[in-house]
Amino acid sequence: MTPRIALVHERFTEVAGSEKVVEQLSKQWPEARVHVPIVRACGIPAGLRSTPETALLNRLYRCCGERSYAPLMPLIPSFFRRIDFDDAEVVIISHHAFATQAAFATSAATIAYVHSPARWAWNASLRRGEAGGRVGAAALTMLASSARRAEISAAPRLSRLVANSTLVKQRIEQCWNREAVIVHPPVDTEAFTPDPGISREDFFLLAGRLVPYKRPDVAILAANNARMRLVVAGDGRSLDYCRSIAGPTVTFLGHVTHSQLLSLHRRTRALLMPCVEDFGIVPVEAMACGTPVIALGSGGVLDSVIPGVTGQFVRGESDHELVTEFASAMLAFDGSIYDEAVIRAHAEQFSHQAFRQKMQAVVDEVCGT
Repeated sequence: MTPRIALVHERFTEVAGSEKVVEQLSKQWPEARVHVPIVRACGIPAGLRSTPETALLNRLYRCCGERSYAPLMPLIPSFFRRIDFDDAEVVIISHHAFATQAAFATSAATIAYVHSPARWAWNASLRRGEAGGRVGAAALTMLASSARRAEISAAPRLSRLVANSTLVKQRIEQCWNREAVIVHPPVDTEAFTPDPGISREDFFLLAGRLVPYKRPDVAILAANNARMRLVVAGDGRSLDYCRSIAGPTVTFLGHVTHSQLLSLHRRTRALLMPCVEDFGIVPVEAMACGTPVIALGSGGVLDSVIPGVTGQFVRGESDHELVTEFASAMLAFDGSIYDEAVIRAHAEQFSHQAFRQKMQAVVDEVCGT
C-alpha cells in the first residue's frame, strides 16, 4: 500500500535544480500535497502535479510586488513549523535554508533531501557583499546564526537524510552530526542526447550563469593564454567583467535557448567546469550528449566525472595555477580518446527515472516496506 506523502520546498521563485527535484518527487507521488511558503507563477516547475499550498506569507510577498523575498526570510521558519500535514504518513522535505523546520509540524516520518545545509549561514565568506552597509551585514549575520540553530535543532527529528552528493553528505556530517545517504539530483537525459550526424567543431564551451562563484574568469583567462576558441553561453552579473577580460578567441552568446544549448553540447570539443559545485547539473547534461568534461577536480564532479572515461580533472591552489592548468588541458586535449556512447551511458545513471527509483527506495526503507 502506498503511504500518504506530503512534499515541502523552500520557495518557488525561479526554476533551478532544487525545483526540478521537487518536480520529480511530485511525478513519483502525484497525489502529494506540496507546501511552499513563497510562490510566483514563473517559479513553478511545469511538471508539478498539484497546486502549491501557501499561506499568509505568500500574500505578503505578493503585496510587496514579488520584488524580493529577502525581507520575509525571518518569517519563513514559522511557516514551516505551522504546516498542517493532515494525514500524511511521510513528509519529504527539499531543504537548502529553513525547510527542515517542517519536522516540528508533524509526527510522521520525515525525509530531508538536502541540497546543502544553508551555505550562506555556515560560510561567512559567502555572506560578504550580499548585504550593503553595516546594518544589512549585521542583520544577515543574525539571520545566519538563527539558521544554523534552526538546522541543528531540526536534524535529530529527521527520520532520514538524503544528500545530493558526497560533498553535501560530508557537509551534513560536519554541520549536523548526522549520517546521510546519497541520491544524486535528476538530470533530463531525455532532453540532452547525442547526435551522431553532428560533427565536433574546434571550440570549448562554458555554459551557465556568469556569477563570481562559478569562476567564469578562470575559463576565459585560460582560453586567452592557450589562444583556444571558447564559446560562453549564459549571462549574469559578471557578464560585463567577463567581456572586459576576454581575448579575441572568446565569444559570448548571452542567454541561449534549450535547442541552442543542445547544439553547443553536441558540437563542442569539451565542456569547461572551472568551479566547485555541490553537484553540478551542467556537466551531466554535457555528458548526456556524449561530450567530455574538463573540470576542476573538487566538489560534485568527483561523483559525476570519471577521469579518462568521461573527462579529466584540473587541479591547482591559486588562481594563477588554475588558469595555467586549464590552459594546458585545453592545449593537450585529445577528443579521440573518448567514446561518446560510453559517456552517454554513464550519464544515464543520473536520469529522472533513476532519481525517482532511488527516492522510492528511501521511502520504502523508512516505511519498512
